[in-house]
Amino acid sequence: MQKKILSAVLLFTFLITGCTQQSEKIFNGRDLSGWHFVLENDAVPGDEVFTVEEGIITVKGEPLGYMYTDKKYRNFTLDLEYRWAEEADNSGVFFLIEDPANPFPKGIECQLMAGKAGDLVMLAGSDLKEFRLPEGVTERPAFPVISKMQPSSEKATGEWNKVSITVNEGLIEVRINDILQNSATSEVREGHIGLQSEGKEIQFRNIVLDQSSL
Repeated sequence: MQKKILSAVLLFTFLITGCTQQSEKIFNGRDLSGWHFVLENDAVPGDEVFTVEEGIITVKGEPLGYMYTDKKYRNFTLDLEYRWAEEADNSGVFFLIEDPANPFPKGIECQLMAGKAGDLVMLAGSDLKEFRLPEGVTERPAFPVISKMQPSSEKATGEWNKVSITVNEGLIEVRINDILQNSATSEVREGHIGLQSEGKEIQFRNIVLDQSSL
């Protein structure tokens, strides 16, 4: 009888833990181990643009480029914080990166440009099912955009903003400071994650990825 009870408990524990999220700090807080760097025309080494101090990644903004994870991820929620060091400008979080090309990867960008945080940008020929050309336009733009749903939910320059990006079998949801700003659908199911250098200096911290173990 006791063996049957023990077996049932172990089975229940297995079922519960098998359906939980696995949390992974894709940034270890000390250095950029596990990340790669792409800079336009290979202008400078990556460590001149992307640096770490006291758990914060500082991205110089120039030259244009990005850093991206060694691994690809599928079915996840990516949480992070960002702030502008001095002047609010332009940057982005890349995800579902298929091809880490130079200077833009084939993938999706969660726009962080001041006033537009939460827009979804299709990079280098990537696509989202919800995108439609504006009436009267016949040529697809170089960087198609699905605009955010709500007025800007960004905080003032210098304050930390929260970004949450969920991808579940291609279904995407983006939240900026807990406000749902966008949703879309991709046929791509997995890819690298990246942080962009473009414009002015930006900082990132608390980068955590929860990935389903199912």
